[in-house]
Amino acid sequence: MQSRKIFVLLGLALVFVLSQLAVGQDKATPQEIFNKVQDAASTLAKAASAKSGEASLTQFSQKENPWVWKDSYVFVLDCSGNTMAAHPIKPELVGKDITSMKDTKGNSFFGQLCEATRRPSGVWVEYWWPKPGEKEGSRKISYALKAANTPYVVAAGTYDDKITIAELEKLTSSTK
Repeated sequence: MQSRKIFVLLGLALVFVLSQLAVGQDKATPQEIFNKVQDAASTLAKAASAKSGEASLTQFSQKENPWVWKDSYVFVLDCSGNTMAAHPIKPELVGKDITSMKDTKGNSFFGQLCEATRRPSGVWVEYWWPKPGEKEGSRKISYALKAANTPYVVAAGTYDDKITIAELEKLTSSTK
């Protein structure tokens, strides 16, 4: 009887561990964020050279697209016009002035994302933003990169309380 209890407890522990691993698989990693933003910036740059830049923004404004995955999504800023150019989760933000937008702690951060226009390797930015369906802000880290030959900065992020900006910058510089 004692061995049966131990077996049941081990089984429950295994189910718990496996369920936690499955939950972790639904969370975008910083490496995935970096890769998606690189791909999205390249896509926008190619569209601009083909003179279809505006049309290519629509792909970033739809919930069902390859730029929305796990718990993350790509959004696009027009830093020369200080507006949100595309957002698949909150389309009401498109066209809004990003200079007046603040995170849930009252901090402006879109200007930091636009620093990507001056840094060829892109930038990592930390801010507090509500997870989809929530009102309270959680720590979010986003990577932003300028799409060459466009006014656009492409960004994506993930919610993470542990990783530091310094660690993220090392990740970015080690993948070059």
